[in-house]
Amino acid sequence: MITNRSRFLKNALVLGAMALGSVFTACNNNSGSTQENSTNAKPTAGETLKIAVIPKGSTHTYWKSVHAGAMKAASELGNVEVIWQGPQKEDDRQMQIQVVQNFISRGVNGIVLAPLDERSLVPPVKAAIKRKIPVVIFDSDLGSKEYASFVATDNFAGGKLCAQRLAELTGGKGKIIMLRYSEGSASTHAREEGFLAGMKEYAPDAQLVSTNQYAGATMEKAFQASQNLLNRFADVNGIYCPNESSTQGMLRALQTAGKAGKVKFVGFDSNETLITALNAGTIQGLALQDPFNMGYQGVKTAVAVIKGDAFEKRIDTGITMATKENINDPKINALLTPDLKKWLNE
Repeated sequence: MITNRSRFLKNALVLGAMALGSVFTACNNNSGSTQENSTNAKPTAGETLKIAVIPKGSTHTYWKSVHAGAMKAASELGNVEVIWQGPQKEDDRQMQIQVVQNFISRGVNGIVLAPLDERSLVPPVKAAIKRKIPVVIFDSDLGSKEYASFVATDNFAGGKLCAQRLAELTGGKGKIIMLRYSEGSASTHAREEGFLAGMKEYAPDAQLVSTNQYAGATMEKAFQASQNLLNRFADVNGIYCPNESSTQGMLRALQTAGKAGKVKFVGFDSNETLITALNAGTIQGLALQDPFNMGYQGVKTAVAVIKGDAFEKRIDTGITMATKENINDPKINALLTPDLKKWLNE
């Protein structure tokens, strides 16, 4: 039989345990909230915001232009420090993941990231967001859409623009090669799919003889893949490549084979070598993004998110076709030769 006294003692013990549990929970909650706030509190007046800008690679002119744009934004905003770090090679996914993780550990105020792989970069981005570090994605999309904003070219439209240019050059006929870039790269995949859709629209009579080969992340690998294709398809009439390294690798292969200028060739992005080829007529079209503006808008957007200001969820930085005929247009020239010296001392 349970007496009144035993009931009283039992109830007292339960209430005491609940009270202790509440104290421990409150302590734990306060501790967690302090940690999150220390990483993520709104910036105080005069505080320097640390923005990590993480490109896919660091050697191509394209990424240097992004860096320059990021530095311009930091200069205009004031009290903003851009920390620039990325992998050397554009196929080093593990290194880029490590870079993101390191910046999370350092407790930067924001991250601006061009994901090397749309899937493998999802977990580190989610980890940053969990720590209340806002993430702006640029250049190439991510499988998860939990990030704050996306700053990029409409890559599918860029691919279609290249198809339109190549159709004009070949009369919409002949044998065409598309050399892909690298598996897992969302931006170039969209350009490749846009090109295929554009060829159906603008050149339905053309014959796509190869569309499943990859250039790889380096210029040397692109050169070797291009040579293999030119050996297999000696009578090709037109070629498309979807990024800077694949375009330059193919250009070198065409020059080595004595076919530069004879095969109609449209590429993506620019550097000094590709601009020279455009002037010489060995490349007949270069789709130009605006990487300078990408870096600029990426940093400005990240700062707006941190400060709680209004920002765009999607920023299209535009795409333009450069040809030998319009290369001296001031707008084209600004895209081809951004002012790196002013912002990067190069």
